[in-house]
Amino acid sequence: MDFVVKHEIRGRIRISTRRVRLSFHQADTLLYFLYGLPMVTGAKVYERTGDAAIEFVGDRGELIAQLLAFEFDNEEWKALVPESTGRELNSLYQEKLINQVIFRYARKLFLPGPVRMAYIGARALKYIYMGLKCLLVDRKLEVPVLDATAIGVSIIRGDFETASSVMFLLGIGETLEEWTHKKSVDDLARSMSLNVEKVWLKKDDTEILVPVTKVLEDDRIVVHVGNVIPLDGVVVSGEAMINQASLTGESEPVRKDLDSYVYAGTVLEEGELVIRVKQISGTTRFEKIVTMIEESEKLKSSLEGKAEHLADALVPYTFAGTALTYLVTRNVTRALSVLMVDFSCALKLAMPIAVLSAMREAGMYHITVKGGKYLEAVAEADTIVFDKTGTLTKAQPTVASVVTFAGNDEDDMLRIAACMEEHFPHSMANAVVQEAKKRNLAHEEMHSKVDYMVAHGISTEISGRRVIIGSSHFVFEDEACHIPDEEQEKFQMLPEEYSHLYLAMETKESSELLLCAVICIEDPLREESASVMNSLRRAGFKKMVMMTGDSERTARAIAKKVGVDEYYSEVLPEDKASFVEREKAAGHKVIMIGDGINDSPALSAADVGIAISEGAQLAREIADITISADDLYELVTLKLISNGLMKRIGRNYRFVIGFNLGLIVLGVSGMILPTTSALLHNSSTLGISLESMRNLL
Repeated sequence: MDFVVKHEIRGRIRISTRRVRLSFHQADTLLYFLYGLPMVTGAKVYERTGDAAIEFVGDRGELIAQLLAFEFDNEEWKALVPESTGRELNSLYQEKLINQVIFRYARKLFLPGPVRMAYIGARALKYIYMGLKCLLVDRKLEVPVLDATAIGVSIIRGDFETASSVMFLLGIGETLEEWTHKKSVDDLARSMSLNVEKVWLKKDDTEILVPVTKVLEDDRIVVHVGNVIPLDGVVVSGEAMINQASLTGESEPVRKDLDSYVYAGTVLEEGELVIRVKQISGTTRFEKIVTMIEESEKLKSSLEGKAEHLADALVPYTFAGTALTYLVTRNVTRALSVLMVDFSCALKLAMPIAVLSAMREAGMYHITVKGGKYLEAVAEADTIVFDKTGTLTKAQPTVASVVTFAGNDEDDMLRIAACMEEHFPHSMANAVVQEAKKRNLAHEEMHSKVDYMVAHGISTEISGRRVIIGSSHFVFEDEACHIPDEEQEKFQMLPEEYSHLYLAMETKESSELLLCAVICIEDPLREESASVMNSLRRAGFKKMVMMTGDSERTARAIAKKVGVDEYYSEVLPEDKASFVEREKAAGHKVIMIGDGINDSPALSAADVGIAISEGAQLAREIADITISADDLYELVTLKLISNGLMKRIGRNYRFVIGFNLGLIVLGVSGMILPTTSALLHNSSTLGISLESMRNLL
């Protein structure tokens, strides 16, 4: 890329791309390229001027070299840009607002009086039509009728400036509301969009893990339980239950079998599918998600619904107040002062903006909220239930040791375990796969079909012998695995501070399962866990609960360190969901936090399900909120944003009612004119809407 350095200071440089203007996609391509450079800590790209401001650390020369190598038409860099970045949307609405202000004052300055009045009258027809339609067709006495009456009466009285001001402020308010809504939906949809990097490609009878970009149309891919379907296609083998909530908003799983069409972004809950790919690029997942969000009632909190109903309910009272004022005073001006004050505008505009802005602010902290009602539920919640692994403990456990039995080789056992576990990613499985990579243990597919039993383990066949890996309950109780007699003492001496994965294999002589190895997983507690518990209590939670499939000994030790009120060990997925249902039945508002496939039933049952973003894809799809796994303090941030939103909505209610009642009193007493009343009312509506867009924290 040819560019000029316009100015620079230490750690910051501003360049010009020598282009008069960049397209939106060019600007985004350059921005995402810059953020992909390790030395860049911040960047802004201005499409209108073709400039870029870059903050960096390290060698200036290396940054310059990287910029010189950049090309706008490079397909690899263009592929970095998401389907929607919001740049074009922001530019569109900024121009709309600027044009509305410029055109209003240009008309006042340059149009002759008669022409300006004719223009105002023509514009008023739109509002009058909407008011008449609402009244005569819909048979409702709502806000459009009030707006039409205020504008129409002003024009009839010859007060064209008041009518113009009312329409201008209504137009600005509509634009701001539309922009905030679309941007919030856009940001939310982008954070929910599919981000699958690798898929299992079916080649003959072998599965090969390849980048999703290498998949071609008509290729066959394999999707295992708990994973997102990465591309649209047709089922050629297998049957499964598919969760399509991300596209349809319906959480009830749908059965898919031979010749069924499946969509990118849906999640496989049960079973396994081989899919023939039908669409490899330009998928409409982002647009589908936007449509789902816009149509879903999830965006509406109950307080938003109350605001809308109250706003419409107040319209008849405004008309009644206008009529009563005229009957008592016989003064049209004073009566109009009441008509110009509309409680509903501020209520209908400020409440949704407050909720959507809070959702957008949560996104700044890497928290994705799938609907306004979940923020309200978080604010009201008094009980919070934690899964242990990957939630209270670090998201990246590691293999501490591999203890072998029956004379097996340590590396061979780890290789087999990694080969099985890589199909079903969760935190402990990832630890096994990463340890195999660390030891340079190649583990090409050596097994037949792999079966996954949720919260239990994995089963397959290798060289005609059955192999299983999983929990103690699964391996020893369900599958009746035996420990070699001479190694009972060795088994009893397994280190207690670690979680254990048990690997067993059929003996050559019989179908009896024999313990081959125990993989000891170090699952260290997050440093911030205990302090987060204290912060959550101060933020309003009354009861902290930990639930885990681990042994009583491990659960008790973790619970003591973390400081939860209750803990439950060796629980199954249905146990977690049952506990949540019992708490709800007892009148508690419950939040469930988890990261695994086995947490999905409880996430669905809770008032709010929160998934750790690095956990299983099924958990993230089912959850109402996803958070980054980097820091549990994001839970505290979520609670503070939710509490702040409820306080803001309460303040908005009080301000709207109090301020507008004050305007009515001043108007009826003759202290202010209708034009002043309209200006103050609409200005306050804009002011409270802009205030509602401010960050809460």
